[in-house]
Amino acid sequence: MQASLLMMGSSFLFALMGVCVKLASARYGSGEIVFYRGLVGALFISGLVFWRGGSLKTRYPSMHLGRSIAGVCALVLWFYAIGQLPLATAITLNYMSSIWMALFLIGGAVLVGSSQQIDLRLVLAVLTGFGGVALVLQPTLTREQWPGALAGLISGMMSAMAYLQVTALGRVGEPEYRVVFYFSLGSVVAGAALALTGDFHTHTPPGLGLLVATGVLATTAQILMTRAYAIGRALSNASLQYLGIAWSFLFGVMIFGDAVTVVALAGMVLIVAAGLTATLLRNRAVPDAANPGES
Repeated sequence: MQASLLMMGSSFLFALMGVCVKLASARYGSGEIVFYRGLVGALFISGLVFWRGGSLKTRYPSMHLGRSIAGVCALVLWFYAIGQLPLATAITLNYMSSIWMALFLIGGAVLVGSSQQIDLRLVLAVLTGFGGVALVLQPTLTREQWPGALAGLISGMMSAMAYLQVTALGRVGEPEYRVVFYFSLGSVVAGAALALTGDFHTHTPPGLGLLVATGVLATTAQILMTRAYAIGRALSNASLQYLGIAWSFLFGVMIFGDAVTVVALAGMVLIVAAGLTATLLRNRAVPDAANPGES
């Protein structure tokens, strides 16, 4: 029950973060939003570690670097997609990460010559997921929104790569807070570099509030999700994680006036079903694989 409550809280906070990102995108670029999201996260985790007497020193800097590169790329693309697409569409595309991981598992089996051991149900889940994407995108997007759609799809793929690297860090004994800290630090560096290719905008109180809220909501949601995966069951957590799509759909309609279509809703249902199936089958094939949180 505790893990379920943590996951429900996490999915709600991630959806609220999406609202803040979409509102902030009217004034700030994706690089700026990533920078401030990372800065707030790094300060938050640093203060938490100092208060608890922990340590941020790591013996695996190269692993953190690889995880940060994949995670930050996913985050930049996702924030860009949120600014360009209906909120629920952008959130749904990022939640394709479970389906991408299933595709990686299938591809790995083919490369090592064990394709005969591929679970056909996993293949069907992947195909169903991409069928859902076609339904979500086709009826709702204009020509100008397709770059955002492509960014959202790639963000899901990069998130899957980041999740696999976080799993590897967990196997060598890195605590969750250290993984989150170095990811936040990477967000600061990459976000600043990306923002400097244009301009850092001056702040208004509402704009600064949105940036701070993005960082606080994202970091809190990530901590809740990480704890839920540590104490709960992976499939149950994954099921509740998809509540983020429902929340983002509700927020999109109420706040941004996003259109409601039956076809797009059907696509979201297919993606959720495919993602849950892929999670179940993947966890049976690789028991310690887990989805630890945002990008």
